[in-house]
Amino acid sequence: MQVKHCALSLVGEPIMYPEINTLVKLLHAKGISSFLVTNAQFPDAIQKLEPVTQLYVSVDASNEQSLKKIDRPLFRDFWQRFLDSLKALDEKGQRTVYRLTLVKAWNTDELEGYADLVKIGNPDFIEIKGVTYCGTSSASKLTMQNVPWHNEVVDFSKELITYLPDYELASEHEHSNCILIANKKFHVNGRWHTWIDYSKFHYLIKRYEESEGAETFTSLDYICPTPEWAVYGAKERGFDPKEIRFFRKTKKDISGC
Repeated sequence: MQVKHCALSLVGEPIMYPEINTLVKLLHAKGISSFLVTNAQFPDAIQKLEPVTQLYVSVDASNEQSLKKIDRPLFRDFWQRFLDSLKALDEKGQRTVYRLTLVKAWNTDELEGYADLVKIGNPDFIEIKGVTYCGTSSASKLTMQNVPWHNEVVDFSKELITYLPDYELASEHEHSNCILIANKKFHVNGRWHTWIDYSKFHYLIKRYEESEGAETFTSLDYICPTPEWAVYGAKERGFDPKEIRFFRKTKKDISGC
């Protein structure tokens, strides 16, 4: 089995690694795509980052007070670092994503603030997901009461795009409690193109590196049509019909879990 994709996320802050660009280039040289997630506290590192397949920024709150409460940042100037990171994201040429994690009663009523942040970084996509409860911990006060139902994530997404005329709901993954909002430029010839053409990406990144950065490319250069079952509004609600789905033996509505 050959590794095809690498997600640089979850543990720590990958963009802090001093050899991150070397690592990304090694991945691409082996035909491995790169997905990097940053907490938006190192704007200089974002500016210096070599092209990756997809660059995510975690946008966990829309204002300074909420961000301090949710992320518990280490730096005193965390809010300015955050804003500068979003500005740096706007300068990247490849696919960029805001990742919004909704925490009920904490950050679900900050629509205008989130819209203002979107206008700073102008991401290609906005991924909105309900928070996942991972159990009781002294480091977190989250409970199951903070986990939004999927319909609440959908409603939030619908309200958010009323402030963002360049964006629309593009894709849905109900069983992950997730909605994808996309810039309208990815709606090509009457169809959403939110998926990635990996072969095209590797061709483009090879050309970029061989030309020492002279041959640039953009997120629209390696798009792929979104399958009909993954488009927002499809009856499958993001579940691949080729897969086998198992349901719990209960009549209780658990669609938000």
